[in-house]
Amino acid sequence: MPTDLVDEMSSQAPPELPRLGVVGWLRWTWRQLTSMRVALMLLMLLALVAVPGSVLPQRPQDPAAVARYLADNPSMGPLLDRLGMFDVYASAWFSAVYLLLFVSLIGCIVPRIGLHVRALRARPPRVPRRFERFAVRDEVVTTASVDDAVAAAREALAGGFPRRFRVADGVEDGARTLSAERGYLRETGNIVFHLALVGLLVAVAAGQLFHYRGQAIVVEGRGFANSVTDYDTFVAGTAFDPGSLVPFTMTLDRLTAEFAPDTRPRDFRADVTVREPGDDPRQATIRVNHPLTVGGAKVYLMGNGYAPDLLVRDAAGEVAFAGPVPFLPEDGVYTSRGVVKVPDVSTGEQIGIVGYLLPTAEVTEAGARSVHPDPAAPVLVLTVWTGDLGLDTGVPQNVYELDTSRMTQVVESGVPVTFFVEPGQTVDLPGGLGSLEWRGLPRFAAFDLRHDPALGGVLGFAIAALVGLAVSLFTPRRRIWVRARDLEGRTVVAFAALARGDDLGLPHELERVTDAVRALGVADAQEGGPDDGR
Repeated sequence: MPTDLVDEMSSQAPPELPRLGVVGWLRWTWRQLTSMRVALMLLMLLALVAVPGSVLPQRPQDPAAVARYLADNPSMGPLLDRLGMFDVYASAWFSAVYLLLFVSLIGCIVPRIGLHVRALRARPPRVPRRFERFAVRDEVVTTASVDDAVAAAREALAGGFPRRFRVADGVEDGARTLSAERGYLRETGNIVFHLALVGLLVAVAAGQLFHYRGQAIVVEGRGFANSVTDYDTFVAGTAFDPGSLVPFTMTLDRLTAEFAPDTRPRDFRADVTVREPGDDPRQATIRVNHPLTVGGAKVYLMGNGYAPDLLVRDAAGEVAFAGPVPFLPEDGVYTSRGVVKVPDVSTGEQIGIVGYLLPTAEVTEAGARSVHPDPAAPVLVLTVWTGDLGLDTGVPQNVYELDTSRMTQVVESGVPVTFFVEPGQTVDLPGGLGSLEWRGLPRFAAFDLRHDPALGGVLGFAIAALVGLAVSLFTPRRRIWVRARDLEGRTVVAFAALARGDDLGLPHELERVTDAVRALGVADAQEGGPDDGR
């Protein structure tokens, strides 16, 4: 290269690149956000940020577990709490990812809908000039006229569903042509699938906002009211209004549990009386997997057991506790564990009684155990603790667990005292703490009430997504072209076919069309080979 040209090029200023500006950057950001690549990345990110919600305890579901975690982790716990890790699905960062995914999907879908509508209204693509470059092609020489051959091909292409093609006629270089295309449902199914995903996101979000779920343990002869304060546990969405609860009541009349001699369960049935506002009381039965619908919610029978009716008197003879206490089953023979907390003792010392209920007790030298879930020979095996029950610490407690960190077990000669009680029996508590009377053995039922206004929407959108995906995957996109010309009193009809992607059924599709033309009558061809495009 000449030296003067090199000097001239080096003396020139570097080219100035165009500046995007604010509008340009906004347009670039929007295009990136609405790309399918970013939508998939956001979907993966949503799954990732949801992981802490399944690893750490969540305050809406289990505030007691969150309180225990904070107490056990005084350094890390408050930091995680500030980051929203104990209420992940209501945190700002989870909502940001959720909304960005929603916007990204909408931005991906809307332009595709416009393009698809225009494609539906457009003519099929024009007939190529040369058919030799197509792998799937054929030629028929028939004695029928050009018009009859084209009409037969058109009838085969535009026949009935599901093989209906959109067909456009044309004339090219003195030859009659047909341009046909099918498979528009493929893109329709794709759009339906993505719209269903958006609907699914909206439905799930609505369900998280407005749903509620409560659990209650109800003893035979007693009931509960559909109010937040009457549930043992209650979880609701952030937009839930407690005033929206239908104020119905439900009384457990009888809990029936049937077992085989080998302890296998046969049937569980809860007979209840339901009272709804403005209606007369009605009888209903709740079985496993057969919930009761009342007050816009479903009531499920989730468990059952025994609730010994106990009366505890303190050392002064005053009634310190009275009522049924649910004992939770731990095995198939209903060996059940329960706790009795007696905070109101006239002596000022709180009492905790913990132990097991054996419905059909078998006592041997090796110990006591239950051999059948039916209450044939029930026995309570109990121990006693004294001290501070921890009810005034401000930390929620599990009513079925006894916190013994500030309590002392009652012992005699250095051995914890264990005593047995049978129904109708009154025994003295060890250490002169009072007495305990077992007055009866009613059953209890554990009910789970659920209301989610988005369940119908979730089901509908999920079905729509599956249908759209199936249509998108299994609808072939095919194009077929036909060119017919008169050649010395005979009609030469050339065919070519093309599919988007691999399509093993394309030759059979073209064969169906060529057979319709052959049915008009086949003549001997003077000139072999495929159509040369003349």
